[in-house]
Amino acid sequence: MKQTLRTAILLSFACAAFAAFSNFAHAQKVDLAFGISTVNAPGASSASGDHQPVSLTGGTYPGLSGDVLFFHHVGIGGEIYWKANQGNYGNTGLPFRPLFYDVNAVYSPKLASHTYLELIGGIGALSTRFYCSSVCTYQGTNYQDSNHFMADFGAGIKIYPKGGFFVRPEARLYLVNNNLDYSSPRVARYGLSIGYTFGGK
Repeated sequence: MKQTLRTAILLSFACAAFAAFSNFAHAQKVDLAFGISTVNAPGASSASGDHQPVSLTGGTYPGLSGDVLFFHHVGIGGEIYWKANQGNYGNTGLPFRPLFYDVNAVYSPKLASHTYLELIGGIGALSTRFYCSSVCTYQGTNYQDSNHFMADFGAGIKIYPKGGFFVRPEARLYLVNNNLDYSSPRVARYGLSIGYTFGGK
């Protein structure tokens, strides 16, 4: 199952990259951005069944995002956000760091002068790194990965104060498959990105 999920995610990224590069010459707009976010999820006390009583709530998540819009405000994009500092997994003393990455369909119509709506939906994964005190036995690294397929949905508003520079308040909902490492399969991310649009607004 894990190999199947990895293959599906890899193929999704490959298809998205191919589509982006094949349409790049016809692209109307290309957006690149850096953001800071935090996440919110059900508390540890809400864990049920095999879910661990560990909440993903809190922390600072820097990240990078980009998209290519090539047909009537429609395009594809991708983003990656990771926890800035290692956390303490359920107060066990085990350091861990979650990382979210995804590839999305993007729809970004104009709302008003210098303002665009951004709606996204796609697939990706939540990857949690659990850090070992020394080299982990089977990976040859100082961490072990726990990866889970996810769907994501979200929205943002791009505001252009000057030229191609934009500020984008944004929110995402992640629905993580078999997310037993944490209290719930639902995770929300809220943040603000600053970026630049190439090819005109």
